[in-house]
Amino acid sequence: MPDYHPNIHHRKSIRLKGYDYSKTGWYFITICVQGHACLFGEIPVRAPLRGRPDPNPPQMILNGAGEMIAKWYYELENKYPGIRCREMVVMPNHFHCIIEITDNHQQDAHVGAPLRGRPVDTCTIDVPQYGPDNKKIGVPMGEMVDWFKTMTTNEYIRGVKNQGWKRFDGKLWQRNYWEHIIRDDGSYSRIAAYILQNPSKWSDDQLNPHN
Repeated sequence: MPDYHPNIHHRKSIRLKGYDYSKTGWYFITICVQGHACLFGEIPVRAPLRGRPDPNPPQMILNGAGEMIAKWYYELENKYPGIRCREMVVMPNHFHCIIEITDNHQQDAHVGAPLRGRPVDTCTIDVPQYGPDNKKIGVPMGEMVDWFKTMTTNEYIRGVKNQGWKRFDGKLWQRNYWEHIIRDDGSYSRIAAYILQNPSKWSDDQLNPHN
């Protein structure tokens, strides 16, 4: 797989200069917690089995914060109706997903200057409602990631205040993120498998603070 190496590529961006990141297609996204703090749950690590694969590989156990991250990922489809949320995994201190931009020319959605993510009072509204004035079409991937970061940060802060979630230092997410344009079905299949298998490889992950 010459165009993708997980131990390298999800550590830094290979953003293409001049590329239109609002174009239809598949995008592999990775976002990391500031300082690689493990805030979203845990992955129990067992001793490897000698000579045979583990029939029950380790799985991510989400805490309340991790479940919140997953919820806001799928809310992206409500905010940006021209996308589809594909494979994803919430890890203890980072997040992988594939976002497909399917249509940037739908009707009844706002097109224009970016609208920054706004807080939603999830204490009273579990699933936010979006109308024609604040749904967005034709925006670049970076704006979608910014909105996701804003909404998850706002709710995480409420979780710290109301549910005793672990405090974070400064910012919840690292300033940047990594994205990779998926150009064919073969690459999609390999990256999707990498995402889904990520928890089983946590013991060797460079983002694991115990490594």
